[in-house]
Amino acid sequence: MCSKNIDLSKIGRITDISTVRTDVTMQEVDQLIDIVKGFNCICASPMPAVTKYVIDKLADTPETVVTGVVSFPAGADTTSMKVFTAREMISLGCKELDMVINVGALKSRQYDIVYDDIKAVVDAANGVPVKSILEICYLTDDEIKRGSEIAVKAGVTFVKTGTGWGPKPTTVDTIHLIKKTIGNSALIKAAGGVRDLDTMLAMVDAGCDRFGIGIRSSLNIFKEAYSRIGIPLPKLNSFSTADNDNY
Repeated sequence: MCSKNIDLSKIGRITDISTVRTDVTMQEVDQLIDIVKGFNCICASPMPAVTKYVIDKLADTPETVVTGVVSFPAGADTTSMKVFTAREMISLGCKELDMVINVGALKSRQYDIVYDDIKAVVDAANGVPVKSILEICYLTDDEIKRGSEIAVKAGVTFVKTGTGWGPKPTTVDTIHLIKKTIGNSALIKAAGGVRDLDTMLAMVDAGCDRFGIGIRSSLNIFKEAYSRIGIPLPKLNSFSTADNDNY
């Protein structure tokens, strides 16, 4: 499969590489930095405790931005906590924010709470793009549609499917549903369960604009993409010789 909507040589420009598991080591954070540099990725997404470290390490790579994660992964912080985190991440140098919405409020049909929570972060971001994470694995289709509509109304730049921590993956059908709901009023980011190139390309064709992918899955996807068009893979400094041969 090959999507007509993407240049595989520039696949990094639609990919956010993430290290957002609980047990991420500094070795993996260094691998994140290496991957985004090697494949010219558009974004790096670390956890807050190492965000400044990643920003400093990517200071010589201005084409890659760093996302600050807000209320990750549960989304159940108070709005004031989310606003504080958003402002802190921006003060560190983050150029985008990934915010988990109040999932419990959405499922409880407390739509004003969901809207006010997102809007407060969008306002605090003061023009910095905000991606609202719906965590679709816990939602019905109707809840996905309502959450997407609320996020767009609150002024987000992206509607994002998930954190990657949930029990079910994002699917192509999910992207179709969100795209049908919001049209071109916001961009769409898929995260959680995107582990192969064909799935990624199918999601591009369904209307997805950006992907949040962990370091191992991203390497597999990049390897397949480069292989299809005959581009040699870059050597990555933070990987051993054997890793470079096998990733």
